[in-house]
Amino acid sequence: MDINILKEIFPVLLKASGKTIQLTVISVVLGSLIGIIVALLKLSNNKVIYTLASFYTWIIRGTPMLLQLFFFYYGLPFVGIELEPMTAAIIGLSLNSGAYMAEIIRGGILAVDKGQFEACKALGFTYGKTMTRVVLPQTIRILIPPVGNEFITMLKDTSLVSAIAMEELMRAAQQIYSANFRPMEPFFIAACIYLALTTVFTTLFSVWEKKLSRY
Repeated sequence: MDINILKEIFPVLLKASGKTIQLTVISVVLGSLIGIIVALLKLSNNKVIYTLASFYTWIIRGTPMLLQLFFFYYGLPFVGIELEPMTAAIIGLSLNSGAYMAEIIRGGILAVDKGQFEACKALGFTYGKTMTRVVLPQTIRILIPPVGNEFITMLKDTSLVSAIAMEELMRAAQQIYSANFRPMEPFFIAACIYLALTTVFTTLFSVWEKKLSRY
């Protein structure tokens, strides 16, 4: 392993990691919004709505993320829809995250005592007010650990978008390897950056969880 090469490629890979973080944050935020909607649909008494929401989670969770990314980037052009790598990556990752977040959020909602729902009903709250003002705020503390795990998983899974020519950390490492035919240096640096990022975000979520647990 050449130290000089490590020093030369480190800034390039560090810059590429910014795109990885950006992609992760956008995908998890959009996935959380999708997850909230799908979770509420799956809690609906309407069988049609429940079936549609369940079908979405079944399809997404039952197929590989790489296949989903290929569908949006390579498949859609055959029906006249062409997406940029960044757009295809965000759509694919967000929909994938949304399916898992839906189950996480649904579990958090079901963990709230049923007496809360009955009390809201007795006070004349609508379903929307019950969820937004009473139930969802209480589920935040419950959801921090699994949401943190989903964020860390998504951070690592962004490496898959390199397969659709998306410029991020893994793609940058592959390009450096293709240029100098030395795999050890770029992949070693990439691994260190991924490890550092996951460690930092794991620590942040742990601190947030401890703060919320005090209340």
